[in-house]
Amino acid sequence: MKFELQHTDTKSNARAGKITTDHGEILTPIFMPVGTLGSVKGVHQRELKDDIKAQIILGNTYHLYLRPGLDILEKAGGLHKFNGWDKPILTDSGGFQVFSLSDNRKLTEEGCIFRSHIDGSKHIFTPENVVDTQRIIGADIIMALDECTPGTAEYKYAKKSMEMTHRWLDRGLKHFDETEPKYGYTQTFFPIVQGCTYKDLRQQSAEFIASKGREGNAIGGLAVGEPAEVMYEMIEVVNEILPKDKPRYLMGVGTPVNILEAIERGVDMFDCVMPTRNGRNGMLFTQNGIMNMRNKKWADDFSPIDPDGTSYVDHAYTKAYLRHLFIAEELLAMQIASIHNLAFYLWLVTEARKQIIAGTFAEWKRSMVVKLSTRL
Repeated sequence: MKFELQHTDTKSNARAGKITTDHGEILTPIFMPVGTLGSVKGVHQRELKDDIKAQIILGNTYHLYLRPGLDILEKAGGLHKFNGWDKPILTDSGGFQVFSLSDNRKLTEEGCIFRSHIDGSKHIFTPENVVDTQRIIGADIIMALDECTPGTAEYKYAKKSMEMTHRWLDRGLKHFDETEPKYGYTQTFFPIVQGCTYKDLRQQSAEFIASKGREGNAIGGLAVGEPAEVMYEMIEVVNEILPKDKPRYLMGVGTPVNILEAIERGVDMFDCVMPTRNGRNGMLFTQNGIMNMRNKKWADDFSPIDPDGTSYVDHAYTKAYLRHLFIAEELLAMQIASIHNLAFYLWLVTEARKQIIAGTFAEWKRSMVVKLSTRL
């Protein structure tokens, strides 16, 4: 993987760049739709490419490991062949899923012992076998095993957790460097900065991760219960240390406003389930604000879902029609909303890139934050 930093905003730390992988180029800043089980819920690959204009998608190691399982994925020739997506894929390590299954897991120095949410069977993730698992899945970018602490974790616990994540990283890196990809194309390994909401821990972790000299770096453990302003502060602390010539991936974040604030602070890559999960529940993101499509006010509004979104809105669908579909519990409602929200997110980061290159990002971002925060 290669990264070219193409432009930096003169009034902020926002950046425009290009990541090159064996499955294609990614122009940053970029949002990655989440394909947990090898599919973005309710969305065809054709729609991902043509309507949403996704350049890279994310798969989840924990879920793919359990279903369909590594044997099937290896026989298929990896996830690209299995799901028909021929552009880049990133896989997380499963660390966040294990964190969210706190009642069914036990952390040890060796790794994480957990029980499947499907059938209760017992498994273990170690820094080494998570590398092997992601080798078999075949993602272009794979992540280190880490522990994601809650945003409210006490200092002592956060420090202990960070130190274990660092020890796991050394083991994972050693194993990654001693093994080869399985399907004839290269894979890249990203370490993850942890440290909860404590400035000194975040600094220590960022310095440790930066010292490993990998092709890219991730920021984890944010948007997990802490206030947004604290999250922004932690991003600033970390990005002061992470190398500027490597892409920075903020994991699991977030709202459109979160994304713009993080871009301003020097983040290049994002993923989040919000556009699809919220879309399935009737929440739509637009250039002028947020809409709840179940509200009666849309019942006789025959204007397009996002009148300003000429580049990503299917104007065949009106607000009134989409509301009708949600009230009638038609599956098409969830599909339209998911495609719309993902297309909006990709439009947002693409437009941010254009504004960075044009030198107008700071002013554009300020006006967009006001509009994106509005409830319509």
